[in-house]
Amino acid sequence: MASYLAYKTEIDAAVRTVLESGSYILGPEVESFEAEFAAYLGVAHAVGVANGTDALELALRACDVGQGDSVITVSHTAVATVAAIEACGATPVFVDIDPVSFTMDVGGLEDTIQQLDGRVKAVVPVHLYGHPARMTEIMEVAARHGLRVIEDCAQAHGAAWENRKVGTFGDVAAFSFYPTKNLGALGDGGAVTTNDERVGRRVRSLREYGWEQRFISRVPGTNSRLDELQAAVLRVKLRHLDEDNQRRRGIAELYNQAASHHGVTLPQTLAGATHVFHQYVIRAKQRDSLRAFLGERGVGTAIHYPMPIHQQPAYAGRIRACGSLHETELAAQEILSLPMFPELPEHQLKTVVDSISAWQSRSLAASVD
Repeated sequence: MASYLAYKTEIDAAVRTVLESGSYILGPEVESFEAEFAAYLGVAHAVGVANGTDALELALRACDVGQGDSVITVSHTAVATVAAIEACGATPVFVDIDPVSFTMDVGGLEDTIQQLDGRVKAVVPVHLYGHPARMTEIMEVAARHGLRVIEDCAQAHGAAWENRKVGTFGDVAAFSFYPTKNLGALGDGGAVTTNDERVGRRVRSLREYGWEQRFISRVPGTNSRLDELQAAVLRVKLRHLDEDNQRRRGIAELYNQAASHHGVTLPQTLAGATHVFHQYVIRAKQRDSLRAFLGERGVGTAIHYPMPIHQQPAYAGRIRACGSLHETELAAQEILSLPMFPELPEHQLKTVVDSISAWQSRSLAASVD
């Protein structure tokens, strides 16, 4: 609601234009948004689809990832990452995360590729919480082993690694425009981005039944189309994305300055990374105590994500890792997401900070006693 109200006049005008146009599916708004989003990132092609999970699945399929292929990714991510890999018939294989950035551990990636001995087709690094993965190193590893790279950018609109935006490194990338994302629609939406013309054409075909001409399916496809209303909203919000991301960084800096470190580890940004703070995620060994304390004071928090995918009932015992997932499992026990959105009022920010300070004081007193 806050993101809609922030740009209500512009959004209402854009929606009205669509309603009065009579064009609601894959029309001029989608075409314009695709061009504008591609230009924003600095890629040749952007293809609007129905949601972020579809974007990842179609990106994988466009890279010929399918039945019998192994795809390396992380277990500390939204389930959508793994659901998309399995939806195209491939088998996920997990590697551990770097405990600072919560993104793919490059050393673990190399080790896993060696252990699988030629049975890997692709790598899906996840730019989690708005922090980019180490894309330069990941691309180098992938190139040595001839692997396709599909970036999961669902939480990292505008994030960059070494001054280059995520979504521009791999063979292809997938974005989600779920309403809570840094670039969020007023419903579901997603996009696939690439510099590869063949991959771009393939995604355009796959998103609409495998058509290259209307009603003639050249390959088996699906129905996954970004609609005109969502594209119109996204065009408005794309114009404000950089300023919104800057506001997120400002809120993160205020959190960093105000919160002491007793009992809490604040998020860090790796050298070379431009963080866009989709989430502001702290770590606390007494996470549940802190969360309950904040809840009693009206501070809403969340845990992204409370159980690694490899431990969840739907996946436990059937998706493997070629090494320890120690950091992944430890993170799930300690992480806590604090309120983070560009419109966060200063008085609410102060309430969060004051409540954390009160909890830290209480914890420090208890430890002294």
